[in-house]
Amino acid sequence: MLHLHGWTIQGGKMGHPPDSPSALAPAGTTAIPGLIPDLIAGTPWPRWALIAGALAAGVLVVSCLLCTACCCCRRHRKKPRDKEAVGLGSARGTTTTHLVQPDVDSLESSPGGAQQWGRLQLSLEYDFGSQEMRVGLRQAADLRPGGTVDPYARVSVSTQSGHRHETKVHRGTLCPVFDETCCFHILQAELPGTTLQVQLFNFKRFSGHEPLGELRLPLGTVDLQHVLEHWYPLGPPAATEPEQVGELCFSLRYVPSSGRLTVVVLEARGLRPGLAEPYVKVQLMLNQRKWKKRKTATRKGTAAPYFNEAFTFLVPFSQVQNVDLVLAVWDRGLPLRAEPVGKVHLGARASGQPLQHWADMLAHARRPIAQWHPLQPAREVDRVLALQPRLRLHLPLPHS
Repeated sequence: MLHLHGWTIQGGKMGHPPDSPSALAPAGTTAIPGLIPDLIAGTPWPRWALIAGALAAGVLVVSCLLCTACCCCRRHRKKPRDKEAVGLGSARGTTTTHLVQPDVDSLESSPGGAQQWGRLQLSLEYDFGSQEMRVGLRQAADLRPGGTVDPYARVSVSTQSGHRHETKVHRGTLCPVFDETCCFHILQAELPGTTLQVQLFNFKRFSGHEPLGELRLPLGTVDLQHVLEHWYPLGPPAATEPEQVGELCFSLRYVPSSGRLTVVVLEARGLRPGLAEPYVKVQLMLNQRKWKKRKTATRKGTAAPYFNEAFTFLVPFSQVQNVDLVLAVWDRGLPLRAEPVGKVHLGARASGQPLQHWADMLAHARRPIAQWHPLQPAREVDRVLALQPRLRLHLPLPHS
């Protein structure tokens, strides 16, 4: 046996020195070369616990790797879908452009395009016996985009300049449902040269009403042998509005407990030039008979007189639905039997904006409601009123 610097050579073989760790391994264990086996051998936990922990860690690592792989696959799959969505968007854009810009024939039949001004559903019925045209305004759709409006419709025919019908105002909508019918007496011989005009406006209480579009339908091109109901495209409003006789602004206030109806005549504007001394006459009618009247002071030489005068009438709540209120603008310089400049009719039998104003007054009792109204031709208002001979009435009123 030879000893060389800590190494032992015995029987021609080299071995570890006696104090080597392998030689110091405890009984019942197997000495495994390497760092991890030495750590396992030195750990006080049982071997089965170490194996279970290693398996759990392996499962966790494998799960993380699988999740990462799935996410990568999803990202790669989304790219073709995005490309497909862009392609569909391009197709939709092409279709929309084609609708907004129709061919020449569509432009000639409907200036401005149906997509820009909207559509109107009408029913037409002509009674050859009474020679009366019944126009039914059903509804409108796809009015001006970019926010809601307060639309109403005005219907007239070219052969009757003073006769027109206005629907009530529909609040905050681009698709109003009117469901109103108006009648025009048109001789059968005049049908080929008559044009039906329907104008749509955006109602504004204290400024000029904004035109939304209009329909001009020559009745000579329509087969009136049958009842017709169609959708018609609206065109742009006329460049110039029909000649107006002016507008009148006034407020209404009604107190049901006392029966007090207060009318405050504020001002007028747009009256025809040349009026010497304009003033306003306020008339109250009950059951189609003249009842009470008041009038403002005159204003000299102006087409926009300012009055700011209040008038109070006692109207029992039981009779308020039987009352007609008429405001008429007169000129003191007119001949004795001349007609007034124009009139405004309010009450339960009114239509359009005046009816809406009357309803707002009743819905907001004790609160003054002010509004501008276009003046109507006097003969048209008188025809609607169909006044009877004057009757003096004394109605019981509640105590104030």
